[in-house]
Amino acid sequence: MLSKKVEKALNNQIRIEAESSQIYLSMASWAEVKGLEGIALFMYKQSDEERLHMLKLIKFVNERGGHAQISELNAPKIEFGSFQKMFQELFDHEIFVSNSINELVHVTLQEKDYATHNFLQWYVAEQIEEEALARTILDKINLIGNDKGGLYLFDRDVQQITITSAAAPGPLG
Repeated sequence: MLSKKVEKALNNQIRIEAESSQIYLSMASWAEVKGLEGIALFMYKQSDEERLHMLKLIKFVNERGGHAQISELNAPKIEFGSFQKMFQELFDHEIFVSNSINELVHVTLQEKDYATHNFLQWYVAEQIEEEALARTILDKINLIGNDKGGLYLFDRDVQQITITSAAAPGPLG
C-alpha cells in the first residue's frame, strides 16, 4: 500500500514523464518541418519511450492501491532555434528528470517504502542511459560545428545512436 506522500510524488513523476513525451514530440515535429528526418525519427522514438515510462508508473501506482492521476500538462515550446540548441535542451531536460527521479527515490526511503524504492531502480538506471545518450549526441554535434555535410551525416546516423550504460544489465552484468 502506498503512503499518500509516495503516491503524490509518483503522480508528480507521471506528469513529468507525460510532459517529457510532449516536449520530445514537439522537437520531433520541429525537426521534421526543418527537413531533418533522422533527427525527427529519433525524437519521435524518444517521445514514445517517455510515454511508456509514464504508463509503467501509472500501472504501478494503481496496482499498489493508489490512484494514478492524469493531469493537465504544460504546453511545450514549438521553436528550438537550431538542432544544436534543441539537443542541449534535451540534455538539460534529462538532467531535470534524473533529479526528479532521485528526489522520488529519496521520498521512498523516508517513507520506508522499499517495494517502490526497488521499482524505481529501473528508472535510475534508465536515466543514466538517457543522460549518456544525450551527452554523446552533444559531443558529436560539437564535432560537427557548422559543417553542413556533417549535419547531413549526423541527421542520417542519429537514428542508429544508442548507448548501453555501465549501469544497465548486460553480458558482463
